[in-house]
Amino acid sequence: MSNRLPAADLPNMVAALRAERTEMLDFTGSLADDEWTAPSAAAGWCIADVVAHIGATARSFYTPAGLRTIFAASLERVNEDPVGRRRDRSRADVMAEYRRASRRATALLDAVRRTPAARVRVRLADLGRYPVGLMIGGALVFDHHTHLRHDMAPALGRPVPPTDADRMRAVLTWMIAVLSNQVAQAPVAGLDARVALTLTGPGGGTWWIDEAGCLAPSSGAVAAHVTAPALTFPDWGTQRSSWRDSDVTVTGDTELAARFLDTVNVI
Repeated sequence: MSNRLPAADLPNMVAALRAERTEMLDFTGSLADDEWTAPSAAAGWCIADVVAHIGATARSFYTPAGLRTIFAASLERVNEDPVGRRRDRSRADVMAEYRRASRRATALLDAVRRTPAARVRVRLADLGRYPVGLMIGGALVFDHHTHLRHDMAPALGRPVPPTDADRMRAVLTWMIAVLSNQVAQAPVAGLDARVALTLTGPGGGTWWIDEAGCLAPSSGAVAAHVTAPALTFPDWGTQRSSWRDSDVTVTGDTELAARFLDTVNVI
């Protein structure tokens, strides 16, 4: 069975990626040298490592390095190698690669979205297959947005940069697509009835997890309904925090919902 992924608004993703790139350049440009080398909230990575990771990811979309990601057994493991190879680089070199790679990846997305290639599905390691346009835009907006607001700014005690409905919509589209593939590839044990997930506020919406393991819009009855602010989903939806400690409300079959929520871990 081919699972159904959410439709991507690619023009919005291009704009969202440009906005996030500007946000990252503003943030990193304001850092003192000791902040650049300070630990981030991403386990084992300092702030410089996070920027190196995003730059390397952007570069992988237009170089042969991307082939390693396509065929990798684990995206988390393949993310570590490029960071390790960049640890001896100077701040100037890391930032130069980030600027160049993020600019080229944004231009690539803007070009691809205008062609049929945007709809071609490509494998992304163990996360399943995605349309090329969604993969480039969604993954990069998600990476920028989540690392900056949940791994970098809080670790340095700095204010979390603002966001907006358009950027949140791009982030959530990617997260729901990944979650859809994860559920389809590894059905949740005991998920024998439909669960609805509503994320409220900027960029939010409602998605349905059906008993076949797919996420799709539906007007049918649900056994449980999970509601949470959209702004919090990148935190607990990646298991940076527990959904149990977040502003998550469950109605209906709470045990069923908990079985599903305990498995949510968008990479």
